[in-house]
Amino acid sequence: MKEEIYTIPVMDGFMAETECPFCAMYRKLESDSINFVLSPSYMEEDVRGETNEKGFCKIHLKQLYDKGNALGLALMMHSHLKHRIDGLNQVLAQADSGKVQKGLFAKKVPEGSNPLADTRKKWNDSCYICDRIQQSFSRYLSTFFHMWKKQADFRKTVEESKGYCLDHFLMLYDHAADYLKGDDLTTFRAMLKAQQQEHLTRMADELEWFTLKFDYRYQDKPWKNSKDALPRTILKVNGQFAEKEKNS
Repeated sequence: MKEEIYTIPVMDGFMAETECPFCAMYRKLESDSINFVLSPSYMEEDVRGETNEKGFCKIHLKQLYDKGNALGLALMMHSHLKHRIDGLNQVLAQADSGKVQKGLFAKKVPEGSNPLADTRKKWNDSCYICDRIQQSFSRYLSTFFHMWKKQADFRKTVEESKGYCLDHFLMLYDHAADYLKGDDLTTFRAMLKAQQQEHLTRMADELEWFTLKFDYRYQDKPWKNSKDALPRTILKVNGQFAEKEKNS
């Protein structure tokens, strides 16, 4: 079955001892995608065509820059820049003339449309790396539910995990209905909700203890499990923050 090739990265995410296994999976996909883009792949015509068209979001462009491969990124950005210049000239011509050029004929811009706003949104929402990650991440999600249904050991691993960031919890709760039916869906959602509530409460207690340790009355008390409660809470609430996994 096609999901089987994704079982290793899904299992690795749950073995990462993190506050959100799916954030761990995402970070690995993100790192692999950054490295892929800056490898000799950027010289391949199909990759260059996609990076020219899609470009990169602000976050991933900063990550590409921080890798220090100035020549590789410059070659890619030069090609992308020329593509954007062509696109900019086209949209400015549309805005100024009120017409869209299609083939040999120019047609009036449809009423209510705004070529400038549409292009701005398109460019802001476009990222080659985001799309590459999402393609694999969607497979991870289907693989998760496939493993949940078929593998008792994996179900135990999931049940013993620390829950998820809020975004990925809602993702699992929502998409469970796409993969599970009847009693299986009810049981999974009940487990997921109880698990998430338990670990959100744990997280709140650990963060509270972290704040109390700044009070002189608690200076001599043990830290318990709260020294890194702040970055773990940020991950729990917002996801993908730089929480350092214990095996990294």
